[in-house]
Amino acid sequence: MGPIFQLYHRWGIFRLTKFKLDPSCNCHTGPSVLDVNNQKRISSNQVTKKSKKGKLLCQQVLDSFDQQYNQELGPLWPLAREVLLDPHSWQYAVMLNRFSTVTDITQTLQSQGFSTFLPQVDAPGLVYNGPSTVSNLKNQAGNDSLLQTHCISKCPPNDSHDQLGSTSHMFVPEVPSPSVCFPSTSLQCYIHTYPLRFPSQLHIPGQLKQYYLLNAASLLPVLALKVRDGEKILDLCSAPGGKALVIMQCATPELLCCNEPDPHRQKRLAKTLESFLPQSVTNRVILSAQDGRYFGHSEVGKYDKVLVDAPCSNDRSWLYSQNNQQGEQRLKERAKLPALQAQLLKSALSAVRPGGVVVYSTCTLSSSENYSVVKTVLKDCPEAEPEDLWEELAVSTSKYFTFFNSGGHTLHDWPLLQQNIMSCNHHRLGILVVPQPGKTWGPMFLSRIKKKQ
Repeated sequence: MGPIFQLYHRWGIFRLTKFKLDPSCNCHTGPSVLDVNNQKRISSNQVTKKSKKGKLLCQQVLDSFDQQYNQELGPLWPLAREVLLDPHSWQYAVMLNRFSTVTDITQTLQSQGFSTFLPQVDAPGLVYNGPSTVSNLKNQAGNDSLLQTHCISKCPPNDSHDQLGSTSHMFVPEVPSPSVCFPSTSLQCYIHTYPLRFPSQLHIPGQLKQYYLLNAASLLPVLALKVRDGEKILDLCSAPGGKALVIMQCATPELLCCNEPDPHRQKRLAKTLESFLPQSVTNRVILSAQDGRYFGHSEVGKYDKVLVDAPCSNDRSWLYSQNNQQGEQRLKERAKLPALQAQLLKSALSAVRPGGVVVYSTCTLSSSENYSVVKTVLKDCPEAEPEDLWEELAVSTSKYFTFFNSGGHTLHDWPLLQQNIMSCNHHRLGILVVPQPGKTWGPMFLSRIKKKQ
């Protein structure tokens, strides 16, 4: 077993625990918001500020981050550091499940001050209240085989999102940004200006969950993908399944292949899909267990669009490594991640058809895992062409997110950026969401690459 493959395998083990620290990992179980048997309405006092026992900080990881990010992010890092070290301030988004009845949930969210992140469109005929199953999802490890429902184990209870809200972080006044304008989508997501904790729902086999809790920045890679009905989509690093769910909330693809080589993580992925997708839709979804580095070799040019939500040094969770030994090990492996990430991105470019697009994303602030990976792959793959997401996504969503600009400015400095933005090409490699007080979403890096015809 080569060192990179060992790293890829160990990453799967690390990510198994990531959901305990980061809402974008999307494994949400706990007290049910709506009793499925009694269909009880959520009481308003169930939406509370978050409470969570303090996490143990890994000083070695923090020291490493300080050294790197002070240099790379400049004045943005001290405030980002403040957010990452204060889980009580983290905000959460609530994505509604278009395949379930959500009227009561919507009313409760609105009564608690939640507002929609994206404009909504009517999606008639999508509500499905019947049982869900993943028994027809294919597990493509060599020959296709059925992934039986009885193989899916339940996640342990997770109360990691019960955190006390912080009143010390207020929204910073900003220059008005252009309104968000995206293609018509059935995606419905609610956010709050304060770190309110909306209760999570239990996984009940055969029942569809009504909503999914996530970091709102996790929506951006899928929005950049611009998924449309009837397309063939590959989610190359799919577990635990959050972005696959976002894809299915945005459109109805002809095929969605969710790839995850680690068997334990694949069980989590299958359970997530089972919890949100009805049987009438899961016939469009397959599970694959291929090594993502070589996926493109076996399925050349098959997909219209590919998402690479790559393994990375997840800043939110790595700061809270279980012990110093784990922190040291992670820091040693961090240097190896860019090589793995580049292999995955090249594999994705091989799997996408000419004219198709690949979105590469991470949940780290590290330039070596973000811009440098994209730059390396573009150099090695002449058929790849980056597409600028700055105005399409960064400018249009600056009301919600703080984006890093290589000139040291953010979108709060919009008048200055308007003068200098044309002379700065760094953002063509990708855009980076940096958590800041009042806008604690992220970290999230994303880059969109088109494969030339």
